[in-house]
Amino acid sequence: MLTAVAVGALLVTAGLLAPGAEAATGLVWTACTDEGLIEAGAQCTRLTVPVDHARPSGAKLTLALSRVRHTSPDSAYQGVMLVNPGGPGAPGLGLATLGASVPGEVGGRYDWIGFDPRGVGASSPALTCDPAVNGYHRPYYVPLTRTIEKAWLDRSRDYAAKCGRAGGALLDHLRGTDIVQDIDHIRRALAAPKINFYGFSYGSYLGQLYATRFPGNVRRMVLDGVADPGRLGYRGQNLDQDPGFDRNMGLFFDWIAKHDDIYHLGTSGAAVERTYYAEEARLRRAPAGGVIGPDELSDALLDAGYGVLGWADDAAAFAALINDDDPGPVKDLYDSAYPQEPGGDNGTAGYLATVCTDSKWPRDYATWKRDATRLHRVAPYETWANVWFNAPCLFWPARAADPARIDGGQAPPVLLLSETFDAATPFSGALEARRRFPRSVLIEGVGGSTHAASLNGVACTDDAVAAYLRDGSLPRRLNGSRSDKRCEPLPQPDPSATTAADPAAAKLGRRR
Repeated sequence: MLTAVAVGALLVTAGLLAPGAEAATGLVWTACTDEGLIEAGAQCTRLTVPVDHARPSGAKLTLALSRVRHTSPDSAYQGVMLVNPGGPGAPGLGLATLGASVPGEVGGRYDWIGFDPRGVGASSPALTCDPAVNGYHRPYYVPLTRTIEKAWLDRSRDYAAKCGRAGGALLDHLRGTDIVQDIDHIRRALAAPKINFYGFSYGSYLGQLYATRFPGNVRRMVLDGVADPGRLGYRGQNLDQDPGFDRNMGLFFDWIAKHDDIYHLGTSGAAVERTYYAEEARLRRAPAGGVIGPDELSDALLDAGYGVLGWADDAAAFAALINDDDPGPVKDLYDSAYPQEPGGDNGTAGYLATVCTDSKWPRDYATWKRDATRLHRVAPYETWANVWFNAPCLFWPARAADPARIDGGQAPPVLLLSETFDAATPFSGALEARRRFPRSVLIEGVGGSTHAASLNGVACTDDAVAAYLRDGSLPRRLNGSRSDKRCEPLPQPDPSATTAADPAAAKLGRRR
C-alpha cells in the first residue's frame, strides 16, 4: 500500500494535485470487511466530519469510505471518482467497484470512492428508529375504512416520534445540503482539487446540488436516473412516481403474458393484472404462509416497476405464489428489501430523515388524502403504498428547509442519463436538469422503463459514458427541450436464458 506522501507524488505527476498541496490528510486505509470489496482489492477508512457544518468545532460523526485504486499507468490517471447510489438512505461503500463496469478499461484510470452517507450503513451513528416498522401484518395500504386510515396515521406518527428520540440533534442535519458538504470534506481529505462524481437517482440530485455550490471543484460528472431539481419532496418523491409505476407494472404484466408458457399466469397483460389484484384480495382475507399479505406482495414485486433487471425473479416468485401456493420466493424478495433484523429499518429511516427535511411537506393529511384519492383511480398499484411510506413526513420532528437552489450555469459539462419511462425519476426531470445545466448533454434510453440503467451492457449508452470519462467527449447538444442522443434501452430479459449476476449498478436508487 502506498503511503500518503507517495499518493501525493502520484497526483502531482498526473497534474491532478497542485504542487505543494497537502497530501498527508490523516486518512488511514486498511482492509475492508465486505466480501465484494475484498475481492475487488478495495481499501476502507473512516472520516470524521461535523454534525453541523456551520459549527465545525461541535459534535462529530464518522463516514465510512471505500476505495478501489486506479490500475492505469500514472500518466493516464484522472483523479478520484466519488459514487452515490441514491435512495436517499442507501449505503454506497460497495460502489467503489463500479469502475470495473466501464467499457474499455477506462474505469481503471480513476480511484473509485464509495461512501455510506451520514446516518447510513457503516457510517456512525447509523439511524434506526424501529426495526418493526416494515414487519409483517401491516394494515392494508388502501384505506377502505376509517379504522385502516387511523391505523396508518398512528403508525406514521409513532415512527416519526421514535426517529425523533433516536436521532436527536443529528435529525436536523441529514439533508442533501449536509451530504454535499460531506462530499467536499471527502474531497479535501483525499487532497483532490477537483472530484469526478457518478450519481444515481437521488445521487443525481446530490450531484446537481454539489455542482451548484462547488462548481469549481467539479471535473466530470455522470448523473443517471436524473431527479427533477424543481420537484423535490411531496410531489417529486411521492405523487409524480405513481402513474409511472402503474404503467411499468403494466409492462411487466404484459411481459409475463408473453411468456405464459413459463409462468402460466395469463395470456394477456390484462389477464395477469386481474390475477394480481384477485390475489391481493385473497391475501387480505388470509396472508400466505401467515405473513405475506397484500402489502408485502405489492412491495416485493415493486422492483419490477423500477425496471427490467429483476423481472425474471419477480415473475417466478409471483408464479410460485399463484400456481404452487408457495409464498417462499415472494417472502425472500420482501425480506431482501426490508431486512427483518435489528437495524433493518436504517434505509427507511435514512430516506425519511433526508426527504422530510430537504423540503417542506404538507402537514395537513386532508391534502394527502385528496391527492391520493384522485391518483388512486388511475394508478392503484403504488399510490397509497407511497403515501404511507412517506407519511411520517406529516409528523417529522426535525426542521424542514426550503428547497435548495439548483443552478448549473457555472458547472462544467455534465453527462445526464435517463430512460423514457423511468418511474422513480420521470424523464421530465432529466429535461429540467438539462435546462438548468446549459453545458450538459442528455442520453435517452428510448422506450425503456429501467431506473438508473447505465453500465449494464447497452453499448450505445455505456460507450458514451466511457468516452466522457476517457477524455471529456460528449455528444453534440441539440436545440430545444429534448434528449441529445437516443439509445436503445436496457432490453427485456429472456426468461429461458441463464443470466449472470447483475453488475454493481443493477439495482441502485431503489426507494425501498
